[in-house]
Amino acid sequence: MQIRRGQSLKVLHINRMIPSILTLLALSAGLNALRFALEERWEHAVLAIVAAGVFDALDGRIARMLKGTSKFGAELDSLSDFLCFGVAPAITLYLWAWADSGRFGWFLVMLLCTSSALRLARFNSDIGGEEPPWSQNFFVGVPAPAGAGTVLLPMVLWFHFESDVLRNPVLVGTFITVGALLQVSRVRTFSFKKIRLAPAVILPTMLGVAFYVAVLVSSPWITLALTQIAYLSSLPFSIRLHRRFLRHDGAAGAPPAP
Repeated sequence: MQIRRGQSLKVLHINRMIPSILTLLALSAGLNALRFALEERWEHAVLAIVAAGVFDALDGRIARMLKGTSKFGAELDSLSDFLCFGVAPAITLYLWAWADSGRFGWFLVMLLCTSSALRLARFNSDIGGEEPPWSQNFFVGVPAPAGAGTVLLPMVLWFHFESDVLRNPVLVGTFITVGALLQVSRVRTFSFKKIRLAPAVILPTMLGVAFYVAVLVSSPWITLALTQIAYLSSLPFSIRLHRRFLRHDGAAGAPPAP
């Protein structure tokens, strides 16, 4: 019996390590993005941030699958997200578009970083609050990875079209401001953490993912840009659906008419 208990404790320990290892890989990718930005290797910097996003998407899902969630893992994930999707995109864009603009560019760097920190702090403070079950299908504000994708959109399009218009400091500043405000806003956005696929759609979904990966490999920048544009286009639908749920709850909780 003692051996079995020891083995159980060991498995539990490994289950908690695997998500944290993925988080550390995301953190490492974010640090490398900063290095590539300092070396003006812009494409490598963006790819490192994308890699951090992939690791970030995997660590939480794997933690839930392995039942390896922990307070330590949640705090580490937030610190990693702040660096990967707040600091790294901000510094990359600053060096790319505003290296000679002085205070204005640095103000936008601080705006994006503080907005990302506030977004993550609010997310952590809301964990465990009393919310209706359907609220798990929504985030409050744009998540940090999607915020990073929003502010990096001009740079990603620049990789594909090579137009200096996309490198204009005012345009880039507009995207940073919009991305920062979306993160700290109360706008409800779709959360895909609780998606459960029916057996009938698993194979078509796998084929769709394979097709997306093939397109991403052949035309990475325009594919990433269109993916981010599609996400931003979904915001009106998420807002409308959230309001519909609220109206339904309000109608269900209203006292019956006399």
